[in-house]
Amino acid sequence: MHCTRIAHTGHMHGTQDAHCTDGARQFCALTDVLFRFLTEPKEVERFLAQLSDFASTNKISLGALKSIVKSVLLVPSGKGRARPCCPTRLSEEKASYFAEQWKLNSPALTRLAVGQTLMINQLVDMEWKFGVTAGSSELEKVGSIFLQLKLVIKKGGQMENVYMELTLPQFYSFLHEMERVKTSLESFS
Repeated sequence: MHCTRIAHTGHMHGTQDAHCTDGARQFCALTDVLFRFLTEPKEVERFLAQLSDFASTNKISLGALKSIVKSVLLVPSGKGRARPCCPTRLSEEKASYFAEQWKLNSPALTRLAVGQTLMINQLVDMEWKFGVTAGSSELEKVGSIFLQLKLVIKKGGQMENVYMELTLPQFYSFLHEMERVKTSLESFS
């Protein structure tokens, strides 16, 4: 199935391909509307207008269409499946189209998800202290190096202090993970 959209008009349509049925055209148009909303989530008014237009054009109840859209938007990513987020009752051509759109839009969706995650729990400040255990009831812990961290995290409008104490191997593991996160974030810029 090959379906395309008209750029920036707000109306989607399928090509006049002989193999593309009306149902497939409807599916392509609805899929395009869904992915456009997912990649531009602040455009709620446009999304609702497009759903309303789609419902009236295709003689579908707007309430039923909203229920269908809601269920599609709430489907988990389904790690390990060949086609993420594809409802299981789709024909092969519809599932392929959905998977193709998922693949095309996944970089933008990932950037949006990362941006929202970072805004929810934003690291504002960090303090750290190294120390050496001078005495302990456990003999093997004497002389061990540790790191105390104080993270100041902004959650919504509230500041929260998070305290952690790490052994040296735990610190190196934490540092390695932070370097991986930094590399991942730089790849999205």
